[in-house]
Amino acid sequence: MRAAASYPRVRGKKRALLVGISYAATRYELKGTVNDAKCMSYLLRERFAFPADSILVLTQEDGDPYRVPTRENLLAAMRWLVEGCDTGDSLVFHFSGHGVQKLDNNGDEVDGYDEALCPMDFEQAGVILDDEINETIVRPLVAGVKLHAIVDTCHSGTILDLPFLCRLSRTGYWQWENHCRRPEMAKGTSGGLAISISGCGDSQTSSDTTAFSGGTSTGAMTYSFIKAVESEPGTTYGRLLSAMRSTIRGGGGDLGIPGPLGSFFRRVITFSCAQEPQLCASEPFDIYRKPFLL
Repeated sequence: MRAAASYPRVRGKKRALLVGISYAATRYELKGTVNDAKCMSYLLRERFAFPADSILVLTQEDGDPYRVPTRENLLAAMRWLVEGCDTGDSLVFHFSGHGVQKLDNNGDEVDGYDEALCPMDFEQAGVILDDEINETIVRPLVAGVKLHAIVDTCHSGTILDLPFLCRLSRTGYWQWENHCRRPEMAKGTSGGLAISISGCGDSQTSSDTTAFSGGTSTGAMTYSFIKAVESEPGTTYGRLLSAMRSTIRGGGGDLGIPGPLGSFFRRVITFSCAQEPQLCASEPFDIYRKPFLL
């Protein structure tokens, strides 16, 4: 494929695909998405030692036509992310842009709707359904491979179609629910572990949130995620979720992101309190004991 020729030739155990789509000059335009990708790249390099040449970034600002986030390029980049993955690999997929819901046609969704990502050209080329995302970046994961998807869109709770969803119970604890409606259509991995962290539930929307530093902006979910990771290195998944929820519910929190990354932005000004961070996985685990590591 021609697009793959312009993508990094990865030799290490860590690689990442970061996508920020602004939908510039359309009525769907978003302001913070490209900055989200830049901030995630910085976090991966400085906090988690991802090599710069193992991070593929797709934005509309890129001069390389194969790194513009069209539907075709995005699917090619997703295949690049998991291609040849092997034991010990850590993969990251980050998407900041629009997400939508579509009627479920194969009966595998509990709520009757598929979730979907919107590429830059979604009005002409179509969206990317969760079924296709699952097939492309979840099913190829072999034993010993770990994928984290960090998704900052509307309707993103089960965007990878993973079978287990972690919800906050009435008693205040995060608990796993099995969302595999049709066991014969189980959408797990090929032995690896897939985890998605998203900005809101399938029925919720994520507002175009602004944080300012030199005129730049960022998404609420990306901001709350980076703040939680930077504020408490070595945190568990449970503490990460709770910290993200607290930041969103608290309108950004009183303190900004500590350390050098804080120079990217000050704090988020507007949050949607209806947003609830979501955790999904290909298999359940103890979120209060398992450390969050990329």
